[in-house]
Amino acid sequence: MAGGLLLGGAIAALFATALPGQDPSSGIVDPPPDKIVIKVATVNGSGCPQGTAAVAVSPDNTAFTVTYSEYLAQVGGASEPTAFRKNCQLNLIVHVPQGFTYAIASADYRGFASLQRGASSTEKASYYFQGSSNTAAITHPFGGPYNDNWQATDVTDWAQLVWAPCGVQRNFNINTELRVNAGTSAPGSTSFMTMDSTDGDISTVYHLAWKECPGS
Repeated sequence: MAGGLLLGGAIAALFATALPGQDPSSGIVDPPPDKIVIKVATVNGSGCPQGTAAVAVSPDNTAFTVTYSEYLAQVGGASEPTAFRKNCQLNLIVHVPQGFTYAIASADYRGFASLQRGASSTEKASYYFQGSSNTAAITHPFGGPYNDNWQATDVTDWAQLVWAPCGVQRNFNINTELRVNAGTSAPGSTSFMTMDSTDGDISTVYHLAWKECPGS
């Protein structure tokens, strides 16, 4: 999974769709003409054992995608006591063209859940830059009975975006979590939630917003 991934292209239309309330004076601009380079520094967590998560660029260069193959949280039945919660933290090294900064404008998550009546689950994602106390976290709840694919989208208003600091290199961290609670479901029954679809993979897509750094 190590190595550089190229990411660039125009995402102005995507961003405008995701954030209809943006202020023209916010300084948000079209992506820079040069590509940026993303390198995966580390991938850690119980939901993404080594070799089960990968980062790639979308065909139109508007976003980057994370694919999982063993991201599963479950409770009840023969489940391990610690299996009710799984997480995955991506630590990314992002090189952007000089004079620009970026933020995650929106993120799309997909998977499958089988929740017994009385059980519940949550999908949570946190976004932050190395050394920064400014963290954006969004949680999506699900309740049983449920037995279907699920989808969740995080959308951040332009005024709440967490921007990369200008002029310094700071790794970008994305920490996702799946948590399943047995609640009042029948004893011995099993409930689970995955970040993978029926074909064993899920594409989690992150869309970027751009603006020029002060003094550029």
